[in-house]
Amino acid sequence: MGRLIIISNRLPFSIDHEGDQLSLRQSSGGLVSAIKSYIESESSKNRAFTDKLWVGVADFPQNEWSVVSEQLTSVDFQINPLFLNKILYKDYYNGFSNSVLWPLFHYFPSLVDYQAHYYDAYVKVNRAFADKLIPLIQPDDTIWIHDYQLMLLPEMIRAEKPEATIGFFLHIPFPSYELFRTLPAEWKTGLLRGILGSDLVGFHTHDYAQHFLQSVKMILGVDSYFHTIQYQDRMIKADLFPISIDYKKFNKACDDPETKQYYNEIKNNFEGKKIIFSVDRLDYTKGLMDRLSAFDYFLDQYPDWREKVVFILNIVPSRDDIQAYTERKQQIEQKIGTINGKVSTITWQPIIYRYTHLPFNELAALYKAADVALITPLRDGMNLVAKEYVASCSARKGVLILSELAGAANELNEALLVNPTDVIEVSNAINRALTMPVDEQQQRMILMQQRLSDYDVIKWVSDFLDQLSNVKQEQQKQQVKHLDDRTSSQIHLHYQIAKTRCLLLDYDGTLVPYAKQPKDARPNEDLRTLLTDLSNDPRNLVVIISGREAETLENWLGDLPLMLVAEHGASFKPKGEQWQQTVSIPDQWKNEIRPIMQLFVTHCVGSFIEEKTNTLAWHYRNTHPDLGFTRSRELINNLTQLLQNTMLQVVDGNKVVEVRMSGFDKGIMALKIVNDLQPDFVLCMGDDTTDEDMFKALGERAYSIKVSNGPTAAQYTVFSQQKVLQLLKRLMLPIVNKQYAGT
Repeated sequence: MGRLIIISNRLPFSIDHEGDQLSLRQSSGGLVSAIKSYIESESSKNRAFTDKLWVGVADFPQNEWSVVSEQLTSVDFQINPLFLNKILYKDYYNGFSNSVLWPLFHYFPSLVDYQAHYYDAYVKVNRAFADKLIPLIQPDDTIWIHDYQLMLLPEMIRAEKPEATIGFFLHIPFPSYELFRTLPAEWKTGLLRGILGSDLVGFHTHDYAQHFLQSVKMILGVDSYFHTIQYQDRMIKADLFPISIDYKKFNKACDDPETKQYYNEIKNNFEGKKIIFSVDRLDYTKGLMDRLSAFDYFLDQYPDWREKVVFILNIVPSRDDIQAYTERKQQIEQKIGTINGKVSTITWQPIIYRYTHLPFNELAALYKAADVALITPLRDGMNLVAKEYVASCSARKGVLILSELAGAANELNEALLVNPTDVIEVSNAINRALTMPVDEQQQRMILMQQRLSDYDVIKWVSDFLDQLSNVKQEQQKQQVKHLDDRTSSQIHLHYQIAKTRCLLLDYDGTLVPYAKQPKDARPNEDLRTLLTDLSNDPRNLVVIISGREAETLENWLGDLPLMLVAEHGASFKPKGEQWQQTVSIPDQWKNEIRPIMQLFVTHCVGSFIEEKTNTLAWHYRNTHPDLGFTRSRELINNLTQLLQNTMLQVVDGNKVVEVRMSGFDKGIMALKIVNDLQPDFVLCMGDDTTDEDMFKALGERAYSIKVSNGPTAAQYTVFSQQKVLQLLKRLMLPIVNKQYAGT
């Protein structure tokens, strides 16, 4: 087992100054606590890394580092600091990371500051990380890159270390495609390609993973199958890993004498009063102004609670050097002053406000003392505060009010979930929480605590690293091989000795080259002769399985002794029989889709619509490549949204976008044919996205070959359509024994 290399924007270490003495201190941030808890756990013994290395930007000067570096033996990780120019770092961190990515990914597009030099700095800093890392990386290392500041880094490492094991985890939301697409073209394609340098991409929730996959499809044209992507001849997985906390640490914290002391002080100070508690970083995503407005409304609507409740609000300093944050702090403090000034008495102040970092024991005491935790961010990747509060309620009393827009809401659905901008709903939830019977509090808390206990931070780390290892193993299994002479000879031999054979052949792009107009792709006599010769062998069932409509296939190939499948399986003609419909479909839906496609024909010179019996297709093969691709993404996006919850599906084909009824495809039809025939030999060949359905459905039951130089589920690839015809002709040649002497 190699080393574990953790890469984050900043190192989880700082230097303390005590007079002239310098000492290295390990921070207690969420990520370092997670990794440390994992390393100290039993789970890590199954994956004994030879060493742990952490790379990040130093927040201390290089001359101080040279003094304290000898103290490395006292920390859990080897440290490899990156020292950056302050102006460059500011444009990368305060600029692109926190003035572009942070607001956009948290659904605040109006706050995005689009400045080109921010992105330039972002590229340079990611490059600096890559230059630091690449000489360090060894073959067995596991590289785990964290968060939105380093989205370009995986691809940079992959370019130099193609076999590296790279995981990437995004700790904030990934926005919907509609938001992500607002980034300039170079930025959004660069970010997606950067992330796709990873083997495994982790997100907090299913929605974030789906948003990422949709953006990859729409912007890069790369499709996904469940949670996997085939990109640049690699299989990449994008999945959800909801980060958690050290459950035992928080659950047992109240046993600590220092925590008990804090707890007793809090209870004595607010004796006879219910305590509502919030702790958040200073950030516009946290919804602090909305939260205060809701509490203000609560005091107005439920005046009986005045002098019986206190709201303890602790704001943790964050990004004080960004003007928007300092302005927000002033707004919050003014709001608190207004509320307190309006309703407080000589003996009671409704809001207790502090702007400071909280020591762990004091935080744990506040969690335990709070009757209600009010956690209502406007948008949050996860929100560990909610989980910490639940874990800290060791007596299983207390109520969590949680924003439905926080990632944690997916797991903590026994909380009172609220829309954070709805002051009436939040106000009513506060009253409900304060009046909730103890037995109901306990029932809710037990379920949430069980969930957090089962999937704690140790499980989170272990789960991600295990999946990363599994992806690397799958990549090795699924490496697509170019069809070489040796494999071609093996297929030839198997074909010759088989008693029954099934040949499943796509038409356009496989048996014939693409034509500018579909009607021009008529088969020539050489192809007809080849198909006739193959079909006349009584051991063979030749199947032309195409997206073409039945009438065209019948006109071109209907007189040959083979099976025809039209429109991806909507209809078929068994050998020597009549055409049969797989499904009977009314075509009124075309009246809804046709005008949309016609609009795109108008806006994209060279494109055209092809109407088939069960399919409408928008072709863009004859357009300017960039324009055609861009318009195709827009059309797919429009159609996908329109056709949600219908029986229609959108197919992103080879320079064509098709709409057809769902429930049939080439994969379903190919599998049915093979299951009915049970042949000794199956050959499946195609070139299109729709042919991937066949390759996946048949799996190891067939020799699958794709005409492509890109990623595919097929076992083999050939680079030109002419190779298909050569292979088919070779199959019929008699075997020369010496030819197989080495096979």
